[in-house]
Amino acid sequence: MIPKILEEKINFLYPEDVEKFKKIHEFKKSIRVNTLKISKKELVERLKYKFEIEEIPWCDQGLFIKGYEITNTIEYFLGYYYIQDSASMIPPLVLEPKENDLVLDIAASPGSKTTQIAALMNNKGLIIANDVNIKRLTALRFNLQKCGVVNTIVTNLDGRWINNLNIKFDKILVDAPCSASGTCITNPNVFNSWDQGKVNMLSRLQKQLLEAASKCLKEGGVIVYSTCSLDPEENEEVIDFAIKKLGLTTEKIKIKNIETREAIRSYKKFEYDDNVKNAIRINPFDNMTEGFFICKLRKY
Repeated sequence: MIPKILEEKINFLYPEDVEKFKKIHEFKKSIRVNTLKISKKELVERLKYKFEIEEIPWCDQGLFIKGYEITNTIEYFLGYYYIQDSASMIPPLVLEPKENDLVLDIAASPGSKTTQIAALMNNKGLIIANDVNIKRLTALRFNLQKCGVVNTIVTNLDGRWINNLNIKFDKILVDAPCSASGTCITNPNVFNSWDQGKVNMLSRLQKQLLEAASKCLKEGGVIVYSTCSLDPEENEEVIDFAIKKLGLTTEKIKIKNIETREAIRSYKKFEYDDNVKNAIRINPFDNMTEGFFICKLRKY
């Protein structure tokens, strides 16, 4: 059951699609080819006898997969592919890491996007993969090792003080801790733990993480901010803060072959900066994926 306050938000966000939202129950399972260990062509050849396979049109290394249990193959245990929602693959693509970049993943565990960034960098350059929760580092380190990532240093710091490292990064991913309301398509029980007070607390944390990231970003550098939340307080409100208080500039996001929507311009008493519109929303019922919010920010 959707909490009343969240239902009001959904009615505001999707006035013409409320019924679609309420009926979402099916999503496409997806995996990402780990190109540090195998090519997509070779992996497809190995898996085609067990699965129905369809290429994800917005991610070259992504595959929709149907059939056999995807965690019960030798290829999975060898780290040839990573189980990852197809919308979750987009933030690293927007970040566009290069082989000589110094990259920070400020809230990295369990490593879905860190391992994808490492693959995009061909295991070159350097990634700092940070997480505040020491227990979550176990999963992060395991996935990095399983995927054969060797260009990454793992740190255990509160991301709000990450600038104390005195390192300037070319690119930073702030895949922020969030209420995860956009994962309702894969986890309907998420609504049971959703709480407006928690959303407000997370919004404050997300702004603090962005502020810390901006302090350790090189001039001309890029931050990609993302959440799997539907809530404006965790999305547009945070980007409005980044523009007005941190002086960051938003840039248009160019991702082909996926249905996206512009960020909203206002919510309740809040009027957001006009440039918040460059952020995108990926809605669960549009692409049979988890819901995501993504914004590309640059420092000048």
